[in-house]
Amino acid sequence: MACVVLGVPAGLLNVARLGDQLAVTGFVAAKSVKSRTPVLHVKDIEFQEGNENGIQT
Repeated sequence: MACVVLGVPAGLLNVARLGDQLAVTGFVAAKSVKSRTPVLHVKDIEFQEGNENGIQT
């Protein structure tokens, strides 16, 4: 799914490495009036460090 990230969350995403686990919150909206393709608009990003298989390590 395509994502749009602006502002502070974009700065956080800029330092993320490939393979990092993230939890994002936001909303899904159509890309445009003509294109109904869904796009995730990210409002907040949280790194999931030390969390493997749902168990805090």
